[in-house]
Amino acid sequence: MKFKTFLRKTWHFIWEDNSIWSWIVNIILAFILIKFLVYPGLGFVLGTSHPIVAVVSSSMEHPEGSFDDWWNRECGQERQKDIYSKSGISKTAFEGFEYKNGFNKGDIMLLRSAKKVEIGEVIVFMTDKRPEPIIHRVVEVRKNNGDIMYKTKGDNNCGSADFEQTISEEQLIGKSLFKVPLLGWIKIGFVELLKLAGFA
Repeated sequence: MKFKTFLRKTWHFIWEDNSIWSWIVNIILAFILIKFLVYPGLGFVLGTSHPIVAVVSSSMEHPEGSFDDWWNRECGQERQKDIYSKSGISKTAFEGFEYKNGFNKGDIMLLRSAKKVEIGEVIVFMTDKRPEPIIHRVVEVRKNNGDIMYKTKGDNNCGSADFEQTISEEQLIGKSLFKVPLLGWIKIGFVELLKLAGFA
């Protein structure tokens, strides 16, 4: 009888009480559910350890204007189209890629297993050169001693960094399934708050 009373009071406290303590408990419970049930479950279904990542840089953004403006934009000593042509990517081919107009800092990417990655797809990978995952477009796929290697480039960058010249399959976290605009700013804002507080 006492246990039933306890359960009834707990249920009321969590779902019907409007006190600050009830709100705090709800936030903690939501975090626990997402972190330990929803996130791993989603990862299992999609075949990746990181099913959701936030875009934390502007390396995939396209400046305002048309696709043609970006394709012909000067980037260092060359234009974007010249950089991609070195990898055998034509304008027509690029226009057939997912996110042909890039995506923005603050977007959220839902990922799936990074199997059978093709040129033009957006992958997420880890490198010991950066603390956070990198989200860039694949511009080359080649074999090196029997192993598949990938080269990526950020659409807004003027070339590929050293760490994205030979990306191994072991470095891959996943490839993009679809994006959700703006929701990543929640994570970015939270990380910035932690930095200000000296925790990150």
